[in-house]
Amino acid sequence: MKKTLAEKGVVIYASDTVFIGKDVDLTRIEAGAIIYPGCRIIGRHTYIGAGSTIGEESPVTIKNSQLGYNVRIAGGFLENTTMLDGSSAGDGFHSRFGTLIEEFANVAHTVGLKQTILMPYVTAGSLINFCDVLMAGGTDSQNHSEVGSSYVHFNFTPHQDKATASLLGDVPRGVMLDQRPIFLGGQGGMVGPRHVEFGTTVAAGSILRHDIVDENTLVIAGPAAELHSCEYEPRIFRNDTVKIAQKCLVYLGNIAALQAWYKYFRSGIMQRSKCGRACYDGALARLEEVWDERVKRLEQLIEKVKLSLKFAGENATGTSFDSQRKLVSLWHEIKSGIAAAEQKDTSPDKDILTLIEEAAGRETEGSVINAVKNMDNRTRRCLTEWLMNICNEVSSIL
Repeated sequence: MKKTLAEKGVVIYASDTVFIGKDVDLTRIEAGAIIYPGCRIIGRHTYIGAGSTIGEESPVTIKNSQLGYNVRIAGGFLENTTMLDGSSAGDGFHSRFGTLIEEFANVAHTVGLKQTILMPYVTAGSLINFCDVLMAGGTDSQNHSEVGSSYVHFNFTPHQDKATASLLGDVPRGVMLDQRPIFLGGQGGMVGPRHVEFGTTVAAGSILRHDIVDENTLVIAGPAAELHSCEYEPRIFRNDTVKIAQKCLVYLGNIAALQAWYKYFRSGIMQRSKCGRACYDGALARLEEVWDERVKRLEQLIEKVKLSLKFAGENATGTSFDSQRKLVSLWHEIKSGIAAAEQKDTSPDKDILTLIEEAAGRETEGSVINAVKNMDNRTRRCLTEWLMNICNEVSSIL
């Protein structure tokens, strides 16, 4: 197998140390890819585009993941991960299912991702745990959203639930690559689920515990709070669970919008090449994984809310418990709405479709980035409105 790859132009250093699984389709590893010693490549869905470099600093394991053209992974592990053209990851990269890294987004060494979507140009430093996040913002490699080193997205609560996905920017505006970047200073963290607007700057060392709903906002952590202790039962919710569920639906709405963006805009450009088709299919698979995960976590939240009411018993009085009862009573309706949204036709109308075809048709180099940047303002406005309507239909379920 390795001899076949070498004969067609794949560079494999110290090939005796490289493992290629029997289920790997060798036609899905393109000439010009470079594989360094100690790497393991497995999975029938794996694809490696020309110019990609794997394992230059330490071995890499790739399992059922897709790499576009000129992707660089210095070292680490990827499973069910899709990385588009020009993206990169440093040594110690650990990426699991539901991770989509779009064009020219990059992370430095020792970064953990799962259920993470980094839109074009988003950059993350080192020693970061950034699971269950969608991040957009920025216009190019010199003006991009940034996650500082040693940053953590806290995505597991004392209630032992993960209905905590955070939305940094949004899809309808973020895909247009014309929004102000978001800056999350290093040695900081964010307690999910959060929503952060474009143009937000969070100072280094800050723990973000509330939403930033206004654009171009500076957030600076105050003096360290004194430690306090009190009686606490983690099985009982004290916060507004309806608001948490609403945030889950807003996040799902953005995933639905991104799915539509791939199906109706990106598809016509990405599917012009075999590598692009593989990455397109991979991206849709990742978005489906994200959708399923968010629905599962919302269902688990509902079950924990039921237990919260049970444990509280006769003490279940006040606004937080009223919120819990409301959420439980509405769950059947919410669940039906989510199922309907998953099957809903999100195709654009004829006028929007014409604008999409014109924008894609003008792009001759197969670059989604170029196609977006060359759009006129009317096209941007109409496509953003189309995607925003998709978001709103899902978020309005509750």
